[in-house]
Amino acid sequence: MLLAVVFAGALATGGTTAFAEAPDAAAPAPAADTLAVEWPQATDEVVVNETIEVDGSFDGGNVRYVPGPELGDGGQGEDQLPVFELSGGGSLNNVIIGSPGVDGVHCQGSCTLNNVWWEDIGEDAATFRGGDGSQFLVSGGAARASDDKVFQHNGGGTLTVRNFAAEDFSTLVRSCGNCSSQYERTIVLDGVEVTAPASRLVGINENYGDSATLRNITIIGDDDRDITICQKYIGNDEGDEPDETGTDPDGTHCRYSSSDITYQ
Repeated sequence: MLLAVVFAGALATGGTTAFAEAPDAAAPAPAADTLAVEWPQATDEVVVNETIEVDGSFDGGNVRYVPGPELGDGGQGEDQLPVFELSGGGSLNNVIIGSPGVDGVHCQGSCTLNNVWWEDIGEDAATFRGGDGSQFLVSGGAARASDDKVFQHNGGGTLTVRNFAAEDFSTLVRSCGNCSSQYERTIVLDGVEVTAPASRLVGINENYGDSATLRNITIIGDDDRDITICQKYIGNDEGDEPDETGTDPDGTHCRYSSSDITYQ
């Protein structure tokens, strides 16, 4: 179920938390992180039992939103629900999504996620949908603990991730490899810090004309250079597992140079 919430201003200065309830007991403390970023202290904590639908701008004031069991279990099941769903043009600001992260945030069109923090990613941190020309921006924030993807780019247009940190994941950003509707997608990573373990930063479909541009990337704890920077695939629209085709920067699909990547 979806619970509509329309916000013109900050939650802390005129919103309501009627859509959620305080937990009966204190939730377990989040796992300690090793990211070189300062995670915010939660100002409050509420349990979310129905997806919060946002039309406009939502400012959580650094409240921790803990998904209830009605949304899912935080595993890799595709039937889990998001904590927040944003309509086209919406923005989500200063929100902490607690464990289990279920299916995180869904954007149903162009959106901005500003200083959103995922303490336990669950299935995906955020999924982006929309037609050609959509613009998705993730600015600030961090995410950790995913068996699969952090960000799933299913729509058209451009997804930009800047000044963001992630730790312990498989793929940071994936252009959908087997969605029934495929697009030419653009991905930009700028000012991103990742901490191993991880498998790859970006996965794109070269046959659909995808491109990924990476700048100011810092990788921590990958002494053996095991993390793939940019994985190219042959995508499809039939639900089949896409084939890998290469990883080298080529100036067309994977756009970066060695100077764009710093190892620590």
